[in-house]
Amino acid sequence: MDASSHPRPFRLLVTGGGTGGHTYPALTAVRTLRGRLAAEGATLDVLWIGTADGLEARVAPAEGIAFRTVATGKIRRSANPLKMLSAANVKDMARVPLGVAQARTIVSEFQPDVVLATGGYVAVPAGLAARLCKRPLVLHEQTVRLGLANRKLAGSATRIAVSSESSLPLLPAEVRDRAVVTGNPVRPEILTGHPDKAVHTLNLTGFDRRLPTVYVTGGAQGAQQINGVVREVLPWLLGHANVIHQCGPANVDELRSAAAALDPFLAGRYHLTGFVGPELPDVLALADVVVSRSGAGTLAELTALGKPAVFVPLATSAGNEQAHNARHLADAGAAVALLGEVTGRSLAEAVGPLLTDPAGRTAMAARARAYGRPDAADRLVDVLLSAAAGASD
Repeated sequence: MDASSHPRPFRLLVTGGGTGGHTYPALTAVRTLRGRLAAEGATLDVLWIGTADGLEARVAPAEGIAFRTVATGKIRRSANPLKMLSAANVKDMARVPLGVAQARTIVSEFQPDVVLATGGYVAVPAGLAARLCKRPLVLHEQTVRLGLANRKLAGSATRIAVSSESSLPLLPAEVRDRAVVTGNPVRPEILTGHPDKAVHTLNLTGFDRRLPTVYVTGGAQGAQQINGVVREVLPWLLGHANVIHQCGPANVDELRSAAAALDPFLAGRYHLTGFVGPELPDVLALADVVVSRSGAGTLAELTALGKPAVFVPLATSAGNEQAHNARHLADAGAAVALLGEVTGRSLAEAVGPLLTDPAGRTAMAARARAYGRPDAADRLVDVLLSAAAGASD
């Protein structure tokens, strides 16, 4: 679609959120679409439907995106079908029709050219409203398997954008022909880091640059499980590598006390921080191996960069998706997955070969990069524009 065919602003309605995994891919797609249209002399008008207490409620307004909320019903999962009929679930499910009615009014007023749903329970009312208002609906799935919201919306979707080829056979047969592999959009700045900037910014003067560097992260809040097993093997780890450990702001004091017992020579190779912010691209550029959770956004970034990784999946992730994500890459030799009980010893056995075998590390990096899709945001924008063009024909 070119700008001349669209004299008014292109209207995109975004729905999804709750977590960064649903929010940031949508935000990256919005930025990419805005840039694409600007290059053609066109403008973008965006409206985001989300939850008042989700991450999107902060991210969208900060980006200058109009934001609306609708009633939603969060389904609390359980392996026991009877527990799915809990009072809280029944009450929340009763809110969904109200949310659909509210979203239908919003969609009717906004008249979007296309609706992008990235998952999270808030996406269901807006996605169903898109169908009721006959607006094209594009789903984006970040994980290997369709999430609960996207499963509910799959039958209403014009196109289903998935992050991995391995997702295609897992889709319901009746919607498989609407699927396209785009990858999971990665923030462009992640791909532009410089190792030396990380050394300078974080003042890593004690690092031995002849050794590999390991970046350990448990996400913004840290991960007690990862922190615990790293602490168990820290002297051994520092004998083989430099370590940047992002442990979560609440865990810094405890880990700093543990690090105080280190040999001063080894302690110089250890950088402990509660949070890694704007310097993350540079930290990732410096890292030779990453130890982390295996959320969809993390996988997208690490494969786009071609980083060897040891994944410690979050056992309580929805639908056990982090274990599926980690196993998917591990089966291809593109990462190591630590499933089940994780100990200091099992972590050392997983990380050790990557530190002592540069050729093996390079081979894993190449396999990881083969799964990476640094152009995922552009691919998703292509799908959005195509869906909008198809609806206007």
